Amino acid sequence: MKKILSFLLLLPIYFYRNCISPFTPPSCRFTPTCSEYAVQAIKKYGPFKGLYLAIRRLLRCHPWGGSGYDPVP
Repeated sequence: MKKILSFLLLLPIYFYRNCISPFTPPSCRFTPTCSEYAVQAIKKYGPFKGLYLAIRRLLRCHPWGGSGYDPVP
């Protein structure tokens, strides 16, 4: 069940990375990018904690937020 939920959460991320992201300029403030961070978090921690970490990361991605190297814990 965990693998199915993880796969379902990863599908929109892969769609974004392959179909939408190539047409937008690179603008991520962090390394790894937010989409790569989300993929790593979901693969490492599963669908629930991984999604939580990915959402926290997305909420930090604003002009007054941080930047630089921010790996998955």
